[in-house]
Amino acid sequence: MAKGSYFAKHIAQQENGESVSKRIQLPKILISEEAKFFFEQGQVLLIDKPLHWTSFDVVRKIRSTLKIKKVGHAGTLDPLATGLLIVCTGKFTKKINEYMAQVKEYTGTFTLGATTPTYDKESTPENYKAYAHITEQEIKVATQKFLGEISQYPPIYSAIKKEGVALYELARRGEEVELKVRTVKINELEITGVKLPVVSFRVICGTGTYIRSLAHDMGYVLGCGAYLSELRRTKIGEMNVNDGKTMEGFMEHLANISTNSIV
Repeated sequence: MAKGSYFAKHIAQQENGESVSKRIQLPKILISEEAKFFFEQGQVLLIDKPLHWTSFDVVRKIRSTLKIKKVGHAGTLDPLATGLLIVCTGKFTKKINEYMAQVKEYTGTFTLGATTPTYDKESTPENYKAYAHITEQEIKVATQKFLGEISQYPPIYSAIKKEGVALYELARRGEEVELKVRTVKINELEITGVKLPVVSFRVICGTGTYIRSLAHDMGYVLGCGAYLSELRRTKIGEMNVNDGKTMEGFMEHLANISTNSIV
């Protein structure tokens, strides 16, 4: 893979045969001292993370705009995922672990008939197998194997760290990566639509669950392989992405509170 930021890698891949998408451009905002103090005292921000942004891209942009050091997120979303990212600022960064421990809801799709090394669309599909014979009923029955507490291997390309280095970095270097099974909890797994080879789903799960691994394991159980093709986080605990702001909306909000008094 190409060196540099995730988005640079994504563009390099697209230029090798896929359509090139544009990254959103955000305006520069001059933050007032009053607004800066407001966020230093501690705020919880609900951000609808854009496609192709890493979770840290969001944190870095907010941190640099607010000109404060204490900014962090409560649970990583992959670059190819969108949806709810809880960002805490100032004194409220102490709440991050509390939010990370809450159950999460996702919607998305997985595609049958192949696997990918990353378990999602970031890498090229391989190991193609027939899928047309699989029925919707068989897919729904397969979900029963993933309810409750289950054992799950994380993807090799994940942010889990070994001796301070993320596994995805080791994997990209070609180094051997030893995966350890984890116990995770799936509260609900609903198939919401089937249009082969694409299967739509909704899942409610506990912390530490990899939806990429869930898609991969569903493909294994069905005997045809599968990879995650779309993912959106819709809820964390009682917090809903519908109550969040896009990055453009958040920057507009910052511009407004920097030019008006904060109540």
